[in-house]
Amino acid sequence: MRRISFLAGVTFLSGTSAAMAQSVHAHKTKTSPASVSQAKAAPDKSTKPKAARTHVMAGAVEGMAVRASRHVTRGATTVISAKEFQSAVAGTSVLKILERQPGVLFQSDDPQGVDTGGVKLYMHGFSQNQIGFALDGIPLGEPVYRNYNGLNTVEAISSENVGNMDVSQGAGALDMPSTNSLGGAVRIYSSDPKDKLGGTLAQTGGSNGSVHTFIRFDSGKLTDSGTKFYASYMRNDTQLWKGQGNQFLQQVNFKLVQPIREESRVSLFFDYSDLSQYNYQAESLEMVRVLGYNVANTYPDYRRAYQMAQGIYNHGEDKTSDPKDVAYYAGTTTTTDYLGGLNFHLKMAPRLYWDTVVYGHGQDAATQWSSPWMPSANGAPLSEIVKQPSIHRYGLTSAVTYDVARNHIRAGLWYENNKYISDMFAYNDPVLADGETISPNPFRKWRNAFAHLWGQTYNTNTFQTFIEDTYRPIDNLALHAGFKSMLSTTRVSETGNYEPYTGTDALAGGVGLTTFGAFLPHFSADWRFLKHHELYFDVSRNMRAYPESGYHLSASPFAVSQEAFDLSRKSLKPESDWAYSVGYRFNSHYVDASLSGYHVDFSNRLGAMVSGSQQNPQTTVTNLGGVTMNGVDSSVTLKPIKNLSIFNSISYNHATYDNNITQQGITYHVQGKHVVNYPVFMYKAAADYQWGKAAFHIDAAYIGKRYFSYTNDTKLPTYWLVNFGARYDFGRIGPAANLQLTFNITNLTGQKYLMMAGDDGGNPLSGDYQSLVVGAPRQFFGGVRADF
Repeated sequence: MRRISFLAGVTFLSGTSAAMAQSVHAHKTKTSPASVSQAKAAPDKSTKPKAARTHVMAGAVEGMAVRASRHVTRGATTVISAKEFQSAVAGTSVLKILERQPGVLFQSDDPQGVDTGGVKLYMHGFSQNQIGFALDGIPLGEPVYRNYNGLNTVEAISSENVGNMDVSQGAGALDMPSTNSLGGAVRIYSSDPKDKLGGTLAQTGGSNGSVHTFIRFDSGKLTDSGTKFYASYMRNDTQLWKGQGNQFLQQVNFKLVQPIREESRVSLFFDYSDLSQYNYQAESLEMVRVLGYNVANTYPDYRRAYQMAQGIYNHGEDKTSDPKDVAYYAGTTTTTDYLGGLNFHLKMAPRLYWDTVVYGHGQDAATQWSSPWMPSANGAPLSEIVKQPSIHRYGLTSAVTYDVARNHIRAGLWYENNKYISDMFAYNDPVLADGETISPNPFRKWRNAFAHLWGQTYNTNTFQTFIEDTYRPIDNLALHAGFKSMLSTTRVSETGNYEPYTGTDALAGGVGLTTFGAFLPHFSADWRFLKHHELYFDVSRNMRAYPESGYHLSASPFAVSQEAFDLSRKSLKPESDWAYSVGYRFNSHYVDASLSGYHVDFSNRLGAMVSGSQQNPQTTVTNLGGVTMNGVDSSVTLKPIKNLSIFNSISYNHATYDNNITQQGITYHVQGKHVVNYPVFMYKAAADYQWGKAAFHIDAAYIGKRYFSYTNDTKLPTYWLVNFGARYDFGRIGPAANLQLTFNITNLTGQKYLMMAGDDGGNPLSGDYQSLVVGAPRQFFGGVRADF
């Protein structure tokens, strides 16, 4: 929502989207000493600035200073500086920062966007599991709850260590290592260690006992060759704003950089993440209407949950049609992740570069909830249902870049092996004696399950290649063309099935599916004409590999019974689309304006359909057929006086289903109905002002109607969301440099609003369903930060 235009660093990244932006376009104003890019450019001996070509590798040395707005765009790509995080609450997630872009919808049940089970991101109608994400060239897969092929961005890197982001809302990027990118790509680049010995200390506190701590040590240059590293520790701990429990995340990042001569280097990035979160209770529209927005899990009141499972209600739960589901004892998430990547950037010859990333990732997780629908084997009326997945993946990306004449040619490949183990178990809850009061620990170590409810093990091999060329017939025109090929094979085996729970005698197992796209082209052009004007277009064919998950937990063709898989196998096709975008941009000292339009023809869109009653929902995975989407974004930033920026944007999206849906012999008339969850209309505004060492901002966003059911007979209310922030920079005081105090108020007006929880598993064909999460209320934060 916030559009900031203070001074900031600019980074143009290597790759498809960056190939059209090989020269730095700076405003013709005085350069700020604080404006430092986090990019390393190969030396350019050209004496003609307009023709200068720069091969840029993300996140290198400090040095190239330019003055530009924080959101720098070339073609369909926006480069977002690390400065963007300065105006946000400390610890704000990368996904939440993206909400400031036109056409992006981000919602979370916490003000920092760090609750992995309570966030939702859309970009031009595509959900976060249809957008490609990568960190320093390491694929992050689908950043959704219960990720099966990667890692949520919150757990991948501390936001204080982000150097810059490269965001494409259009057709994506050919060299993006992703099997799920249908409508956009987000590349995150970690900042580099500093050249001088030093460090950073930051502490923030706020509402609901929130405490955020960040400590970083920079070694400075250790050798004449420039060897340097940093190590950081981040801790984020906050109490739930409704109900009881906390959300805890601690993280260690380490980065080592070894330059090799002038234009080559090797870098290592490592991330350790430990997350333990109580999750918020999901609600239905009926629950909100009858019981309000503050329905919460009963923890630590185990007796109340125990009685509800027995059919004894004391808090009005029986006023709803589904009283057992009103409030569980607890729902929790724990994950431990290890992520590492070794990045080689080598100059092999004049104009020839070779980039390779070798990476590995391991994750162990547990997602738990107390079920009143399944008694324990010991006689307790409820049990603990625990999904205990793990991920083991490794891979590499490698690409060669060659500049010849006016051509910038790139070719490369990506290989990954991913073993995803998905198991669900049932554990006994304690029997409660009359008058006894206990509070079982929802994070207890799970042992001796009384039932292995279901289990599936997936093994996926992915191989992707690409080739592309960006040709500049004249200095201010870039023409890009290329294609990629994708081959992804998945085999799944059944490792457990408790028929009384799953309702089937066999899960999909001993089977496999292959996604193959031999020719997925991408065409684009960027023309900068006159002095302040730019035109661009972007066209691509995209394909998404079949998703994976646990039984009936998402729109995965594997997450069904063997019978259902056999019946649907012949009709299954991978999701694909043609995505088109075109835009115009005007940039001057006083006005920045843009207008862009996009059109998407979507084929074989998969969806998880929820039908039946709330007491007995039936989830099936269905090919929704085609979706046609048209949208427009417009924005203008006015800078009438020095240090004042006023931003406004309007986004309109019209996305409809092309076909009706037939389920269990019933035809649901969804043809022509609007796609669920994404708003038809959004308006965003922001005002930023810097006065001496103080900076202030206020921003607002209006989110229009969002349809909840596929037949559009239910929809979610519209809402306004307003945020305020202030920052004061004392400069250097004693040993502390850049000493800053910050103050933020999120959801300034205390707006109550609803968002979807999770992805693909919670929209009814018609009517209501319990899959909504309430957005965070008004919260206050204050912090201090200093460099040493």
